[in-house]
Amino acid sequence: MVKTDPAKGEEGAMIGYAEIATHFRRQITDGELNPGDAMPSYKEASEQFGVNRTTIVRAYDILKSEGLVVSRPGKGTTVAARAAIVISGVDRLDRLNRTGRRYGPGEDSTGHRVMRRSVHDVEVCRALEIEPGEEVVIRIRTFRQDGRPTSVGVSVYPPRTVAEVPELAEEGQMDRYFGDLYAERTGREVAKGQRTAHARQASQDEIGALQLNAPAHIAVAVLVTTVTFHDEDGPVGYWEDVYAPGNKIPTA
Repeated sequence: MVKTDPAKGEEGAMIGYAEIATHFRRQITDGELNPGDAMPSYKEASEQFGVNRTTIVRAYDILKSEGLVVSRPGKGTTVAARAAIVISGVDRLDRLNRTGRRYGPGEDSTGHRVMRRSVHDVEVCRALEIEPGEEVVIRIRTFRQDGRPTSVGVSVYPPRTVAEVPELAEEGQMDRYFGDLYAERTGREVAKGQRTAHARQASQDEIGALQLNAPAHIAVAVLVTTVTFHDEDGPVGYWEDVYAPGNKIPTA
């Protein structure tokens, strides 16, 4: 087995500036580095990763362009204020797997609602491979950063998923990711599909949940990301996240 270190990838190749930026980006979004914390100096980071100063400068420049860090003469580089990047949806799952924490610093969710409804939305029916009018469980919540709404999360589950994970139909937050519970109880792993994004007009419910100050006759454009989860027999869940205008979200 090839041994790796912080400066090398899986095959032992020297790490590049993009990988270094990814390393610090995750530390910031995971809450290991908090607003105001000092970033390693160029010299310290060069020694940590075994690369030259130019590589570190390029990595830090990426983080600056993303609004994650700021540099001030004589004070070095520090972590910027939170909410430069909004973590939600499937990205939250990735962070949960890395850290075991549902939320990052300053994050929470509110407005949790659970309902059984007949679904007629063409996109949802197609994604879950169900007939229009079939009853599903819908879970809705608003994610916030330091008390400010950043996105509305909607998850939809077909009857066969709810049969295995009845907690999905109960009020309140889920203690665990539904896919883990489903896999434990069925022996079938849950895989997330490709996340896609599109823009559309926000509904009045979404405008209210995101606390957007917009007259009723004015259309508000929002970015929406969707992803479908599958097991070996087909779709088991559909997630949609609606982001407040002005927020940045990761797309990789």
